[in-house]
Amino acid sequence: MDNNILSNLQDEPRFADIRPEHIRPALQTAMSEARQTVADIKAQNETTWLNTVEPLTDATERVGRIWGVVAHLNSVADTPELRAVYNELMPEITAFFTEIGQDIELYGRFKAIKNSTAFAKLDTAQQTKLEHDLRGFVLSGAELPPEQQAEFAALQTESAQLSAKFSQNVLDATDAFALYFDDAAPLAGIPEDALAMFQAAAQAEGKSGYKVGLQMPHYLAVMQYADSRSLREQIYRAYATRASELGNPEWDNTGNITRCLQIALSEAKLLGYSNYAELSLVTKMAETPQQVVDFLQDLARRAKPFAEQDLAEARAFAAEHLSLPEIQAWDLAYVSEKLREAKYAFSETEVKKYFPASKVLAGLFAQVHRLYGVNFIEKNVPVWHSDVRYFELEKGGSIIGGVYLDLYAREGKRGGAWMNDYRGRRRFISGSRMGQIQTPVAYLVCNFTPPVNGKESRLSHDEILTLFHETGHGLHHLLTRVDELGVSGINGVEWDAVELPSQFMENFVWEYEVLRGMSAHEDTGATLPEELFAKMLAAKNFQRGLFLIRQMEFALFDMRIYGQSQEAELGNWAQVLQQVRQEIAVVQPPEYNRFANSFSHIFAGGYSAGYYSYAWAEVLSADAYAAFEESGDVKATGAKFWNEILAMGGSRSAMENFKAFRGREPSIDALLRHSGFQAA
Repeated sequence: MDNNILSNLQDEPRFADIRPEHIRPALQTAMSEARQTVADIKAQNETTWLNTVEPLTDATERVGRIWGVVAHLNSVADTPELRAVYNELMPEITAFFTEIGQDIELYGRFKAIKNSTAFAKLDTAQQTKLEHDLRGFVLSGAELPPEQQAEFAALQTESAQLSAKFSQNVLDATDAFALYFDDAAPLAGIPEDALAMFQAAAQAEGKSGYKVGLQMPHYLAVMQYADSRSLREQIYRAYATRASELGNPEWDNTGNITRCLQIALSEAKLLGYSNYAELSLVTKMAETPQQVVDFLQDLARRAKPFAEQDLAEARAFAAEHLSLPEIQAWDLAYVSEKLREAKYAFSETEVKKYFPASKVLAGLFAQVHRLYGVNFIEKNVPVWHSDVRYFELEKGGSIIGGVYLDLYAREGKRGGAWMNDYRGRRRFISGSRMGQIQTPVAYLVCNFTPPVNGKESRLSHDEILTLFHETGHGLHHLLTRVDELGVSGINGVEWDAVELPSQFMENFVWEYEVLRGMSAHEDTGATLPEELFAKMLAAKNFQRGLFLIRQMEFALFDMRIYGQSQEAELGNWAQVLQQVRQEIAVVQPPEYNRFANSFSHIFAGGYSAGYYSYAWAEVLSADAYAAFEESGDVKATGAKFWNEILAMGGSRSAMENFKAFRGREPSIDALLRHSGFQAA
């Protein structure tokens, strides 16, 4: 085992040397040793933090870190061999953590610590972690009778397998589609950089001409810019029917969705809840499903008049200037881009020329330094792909964390953008490392347009927003000052508050000085002109109503299907989506649209009965940014934001964190103002 990289994970793992055959022995050894640790804990006569919580943390962290690396590689460097081992071991790893969560004797020892005089002597982070652990035992089924524990464990395992299968079906359906063109004539209207991307994709397969796939940079290039309406329709249909019965039956997620909902409801009822939405909210800021639905419907009511105006304007423009008397779903992005160009006298293509990836990254780091005085120092470490870069975060001569950046789209990499962690901050209070601090390390993953033919990638303003968003998540994890692993960084933070630091960071991408500092035109090297920025700012809320209504559609669909209490209702999720659309949507997609079949957030990404978090966090983030607008002192306000929100992790409630920063509870006013909805 000494030669097994996964059994000897260091500060920077040797990712490229990890082989599928390493995974099973490393995990099984770690799980076996963890089970022995649990047995040793339960064999002791007395129960203390040091002899119970600390060794259990050691053992489960080791298992979790190995599996975390495997899961990460599965999402960014998928191969048939890796996927096979990942799927094979998923039931075992799920069963392991469920087994610990259901251990009634361990649960009793944690309760004994809570009820002892020693509890008052623990620091706040330790007390919070213990409270979370006790809740975790209950939510894992520790208080259920043995036969129901077994049923719950089986449901947990099946749920984990279904989530993995759902994601893999979406990835496979996305990667399998391709259109090939001998020349660029059918691709008229598409910018040169996108054409170069299509050429490079064909060349990678040893072909000439152009290859158009469904990865997000490909999809957006066609939908926004292709003059060919038939091409837009073809790409739209392929994208909107991914992982459905309208494609390869092997990748159809239709049955998986219904089964996901059945499992979720069964778990909830075993734990005494009437539906999964109630269970989901136990670990969130919101108190009841109805409270969430009321919030979403209120925001939808405010946004809908603006969405209707947005659509009417697009329709009028399309009829008058584009000979499109009727806008279809595959026309909207194209019409919107043409309308934006006409209305604000600039195009996204023009903006993109100012933002080389290296300058954007430098500008991002400069903004983080302005806010928090933190520096990013690149370090040469082993990575899983040549695109990946690693940076250490330094302040005052001390390294406080590290982050891997994997920015570009490629086959075998899950779509979207996300942050995940390799490890969290922790202070060791026993053993050979006693007194030492384990610094946090994060993965930051995006799917931007890749560099082509040695030419540096240029980022769109939307991609810059995404980069700042994911960096906000990363900073939440990396800038923690909490020493207790279970509540440091993003650990233990209520799910509907995790988007606060990420959406907060997006605001700075609308500041001229920030954008100017990261710009250099591809031909002249000139920085972003103030006149062009003024046009961008004028267009900031362009079709904001349509965007928000669409988010409300997704969030209400999520809450409604997970809020159902009768199993007979669960197969009607497609009808529920249609009902939500009829209630609030202003754009009705074609009948064949199978959006839900690739809605990985709520069926495979942890946002089940939690997609509303994006909207709620926008309220929090807009209000938090308003503090910077009001103070004018970026350094002092940044220090306060770090101290009261980022540094605290999950060691106190998100509402307490927010009130400590803002001096009051959150208000929706800033979000309405930033969205241009004051009149609503």
